[in-house]
Amino acid sequence: MLGSGSRGIGSGIVLYFSTTNQPMSMVVEMSIREHLEELRTRTLRVAVVIIVITIFAMTFDLRPIQIGGITLVYPYPDPLHNISIRLTFFMQESLLPEEVSLIQTAPGQAFFSQIYVSVLIGLTVAIPLITREIAAFISPAISSKTKIGLRNVFLPSVVLFIGGIAFSYILLIPYVLNFLYNYGVALNAATFLTIDNFISFVLQFFLGFGIAFQLPIAMYGISLTGAISPSFWRVNFRYAALLLVIFGALITPDGSGVTMWFIAIPMVLLYLAGMLIVERRAARLAALETNT
Repeated sequence: MLGSGSRGIGSGIVLYFSTTNQPMSMVVEMSIREHLEELRTRTLRVAVVIIVITIFAMTFDLRPIQIGGITLVYPYPDPLHNISIRLTFFMQESLLPEEVSLIQTAPGQAFFSQIYVSVLIGLTVAIPLITREIAAFISPAISSKTKIGLRNVFLPSVVLFIGGIAFSYILLIPYVLNFLYNYGVALNAATFLTIDNFISFVLQFFLGFGIAFQLPIAMYGISLTGAISPSFWRVNFRYAALLLVIFGALITPDGSGVTMWFIAIPMVLLYLAGMLIVERRAARLAALETNT
């Protein structure tokens, strides 16, 4: 069972966390200032990694090379043909309707769009580090058994984030762009899209669904803390499903109701997956306690 409390000392308030499987001599004590300093350090560490990857994506290209009949790639400095530009070309060719052209109406639009794409690459690559730093920050407040559970979320968090990006890329964004383009066709209007608007539009979906697909991880993490019982998710499933359907209706641009279900159904399935994972862990722990 997790316990917590606070006491006053001359330098301020001290927060402490203890678990029933730890003697009081091993209680971890940290002041508010120390908590904030630790949070600042971990945030800075993540920010530095994201910035380094962002600069790399804007500065280097990946060139193929043959070594022993095996094709490998190596980084080559080329800011005008970098990784971000290649990814932008790929998104332009695969997402935009053929009749829509990208344009630049101000000198900095193309440059800043590459910054946005590079930051997305940095965030995606840094997901394991972000997850590890969050887990390390909250680990003093949880039991040793729970810490073991936290170590198991790193790979799933990366897979789910990439899965959210892939889902929006393959299914949602092409449908939405074609739907909105058809309004222009109905008005017999030529359609041009600025490069920064296109990149911002796509990245909003990428980040939104990459984060939204972390729902099972969030459910699992909350359950690890013991703040709510494992049965909470099943008891409130109907309300969660309703909220997810409303969420899908709010963020889709058309009134047909089709796009709404593209969003709501995967989110409900993710909720069910998180619920089953939490219940399976609770059953396993209950069985262990019974055997001991």
